[in-house]
Amino acid sequence: MKYRLIHRTRYTYEGAVTVSHHMARLVPRTLPGQNCPWHELEIHPTPVGRGVHLDSFGNETTYFEIEGKHETLEVISRSLVEVSPAIYRDPRSTPPWELIREACQFEKLTPGSEAGAFRFSSPMVPLGKEFAEYAGGEFYPGRPILEAVLGLTNCIHKDFMFDPKATEVTTPVAEVLKKRAGVCQDFAHVMLACLRSLGLPARYVSGYLETAPPPGKIKLTGADASHAWVSVFCGEPAGWIDTDPTNNILPGDRHVTVAWGRDFSDVSPLRGVTLGAGGQKLDVAVDVLRVDESIGE
Repeated sequence: MKYRLIHRTRYTYEGAVTVSHHMARLVPRTLPGQNCPWHELEIHPTPVGRGVHLDSFGNETTYFEIEGKHETLEVISRSLVEVSPAIYRDPRSTPPWELIREACQFEKLTPGSEAGAFRFSSPMVPLGKEFAEYAGGEFYPGRPILEAVLGLTNCIHKDFMFDPKATEVTTPVAEVLKKRAGVCQDFAHVMLACLRSLGLPARYVSGYLETAPPPGKIKLTGADASHAWVSVFCGEPAGWIDTDPTNNILPGDRHVTVAWGRDFSDVSPLRGVTLGAGGQKLDVAVDVLRVDESIGE
């Protein structure tokens, strides 16, 4: 499947900003089942400095700085992405989850011990008994890890209500667990907390999901949004396998991966520091379009 992605971000400041520094992670990753042959990043006002590097997780990151008074900042990311259908192993063929937990603790460098860097707490994902207990019903002794992961994915999808008003970006994961409500970022963080509290390596994945309008309705420009899901290390040869607790599915060719890290704080699409301004208003519009579709810009 080929997609044309457009991600527009616009900040409107209460007062004039004199200097600002920003980091953008908006370039889709190149993966075995995903290719990004073209990408451009348009920035207004024009930056005085700009550079591209890979962060510690291998995500392409653009740093830019703007000098001179400005009351708005607009960043438009455009990409062409090709995504192939994913091929998954039989969940019953994956190793027992306890073996994965043990493999992550080896002192010598192996795929498991390397993945083990993702089994610890992170700025937005703490470890805790309450998370291990929530997942415990699915992770019984000897159960194949992917079977258990799919069981936990289903539990979160079933037990939690999608409600954008229930949480904010900074809402603690423990509060989300109590509320049983939130958005995709919250559900991914809850799942990460559960898996890591059991000693298993899991990472936060940010990207996009192709959505469809209601039957009989046209697709509105800018109506899509960024999405988040989880990737779990399932041992060799399966490796890392993605799962989407918001939709209770294993991601396929409708999911586009942009970045991954320990949690949302590692992969925020755009973040920065400004001098001046005071308050600010943020507007984001995302379009995920198959290449045979077109929208006005």
